[in-house]
Amino acid sequence: MLIPGETLLVFVPAALALNLTPGNDMLFCLSQGMRSGPRAGIAASFGIATGVFLHSCAAAVGLAALLAAHPAAFEVLRWAGVAYLVYLAVQALRGSGELVAARVAPTRASAVKAWRAAVLVSLLNPKVAVFVLAFLPQFVDLSRGSAFAQFMVLGLILNIGGTVVNALVGAFAGHIGRWLGGRPGLARIAEKLTAILLLAIAARIALERRG
Repeated sequence: MLIPGETLLVFVPAALALNLTPGNDMLFCLSQGMRSGPRAGIAASFGIATGVFLHSCAAAVGLAALLAAHPAAFEVLRWAGVAYLVYLAVQALRGSGELVAARVAPTRASAVKAWRAAVLVSLLNPKVAVFVLAFLPQFVDLSRGSAFAQFMVLGLILNIGGTVVNALVGAFAGHIGRWLGGRPGLARIAEKLTAILLLAIAARIALERRG
């Protein structure tokens, strides 16, 4: 067996605990669900999953180690992520009426847009790559074969749990958004709160210590 049962008995609860801890990814899915409905919130969770999967691949081949060793590259990615989140917050502030339109089922385009935005948010957060590199190797046993394969299996388990949690958060927020869609005054307030939430995520990333 590539990963023994006793290792999974430790890894799975630890991964679940991490997935249930509110973080930037969960908050982003919450904001997308509130703004564009349940479908967009769920799509955002899959976008985050895509980004985490790519980070896991990078960690498995050692690219995340290079990122951790080069502060300049880390900072460029971090501030690009902050800038993108600020851009999304500005779009939320300017896009008046999206929640009012949420009384109608969200379009395919809005779900694709939410997925694409989530992928970028995840990829532009170097903390994800560094976290994957720091956490997953604790459960890799080189004596059991391919480290790359073990990395990917563990990353998949971590990602599945995170996707389920984020999808539930996004869907729940989306239903709230639809309810607000029939209440224009509250919807406009919720749109402003969405922008504030995105700015809060940007500030959190900007102020996070690298270590």
